[in-house]
Amino acid sequence: MKKKFQNSKTETVVYFICSLVGLLIVWQLAVSFTSLQKVMPSPFVVLGFIGQSLTQKIGGKILPLHILASLKRVFVGYFLACIIGIPLGILMGCSKTGKAIVKPIFELLRPIPGLAWIPLAILWFGIGETSKYFIICVSAIVSIILNAYAGASQVDQTLVGAARMLGAKPAQIFLYITLPASVPQIFAGLQVGLSSSWMAVIAAEMIRANEGAGWIITTGMESGNTVQILAGMISIGLVGLLLASLLRLIERGLCSWNIQGR
Repeated sequence: MKKKFQNSKTETVVYFICSLVGLLIVWQLAVSFTSLQKVMPSPFVVLGFIGQSLTQKIGGKILPLHILASLKRVFVGYFLACIIGIPLGILMGCSKTGKAIVKPIFELLRPIPGLAWIPLAILWFGIGETSKYFIICVSAIVSIILNAYAGASQVDQTLVGAARMLGAKPAQIFLYITLPASVPQIFAGLQVGLSSSWMAVIAAEMIRANEGAGWIITTGMESGNTVQILAGMISIGLVGLLLASLLRLIERGLCSWNIQGR
């Protein structure tokens, strides 16, 4: 089983590398032999810019520091979404009263995209860091609440009934049955929420910022620097991929009986 898992992992890495190489080849051919070269730089020019930006500053900071600034904003907003969303989702799934109180409000706010909150975020919190944290939080919290609710509400009631017959208290049922059964679904929500947070940081940094991956794209757009725009987009994609992979590794450790996202 372990050998099979390692082979599967190796195949995934090989396919990933092949897909990236294929993308670079298609990109290079497109800019070499089509009119796309008028608006799109070569992939090697963009990669060269990314390599230079590791040591040369963009607007006062090198690229890794811009990425770290965006990550800080993402983690603050994402952490707030987790500490609010997971308890609310579990409350909706475990308590009829909690569901009756929380779910109508949740269903009302659920269709509203995180970016729609930008005007209110500016009115409530100004154009500083707090408004960015708020936008990232509301962008992630819906999927976190929804999956935590799904996990808690789909617990096998036969196990719950058996535990009650054996004299288990409500707190014990929650800790030893409900919560472990909900963890896989919660992690599914955390995956989606993290992706939403990382996408929302771009919009959050467009409000007003002087650093970050979104700022790199915005300033590139203002100056007409396509190379810088693409470099920022590629950096965002790579960091997002690393974050998702890290969360999958954590999930494998905590949910080895129900691995998702292979």
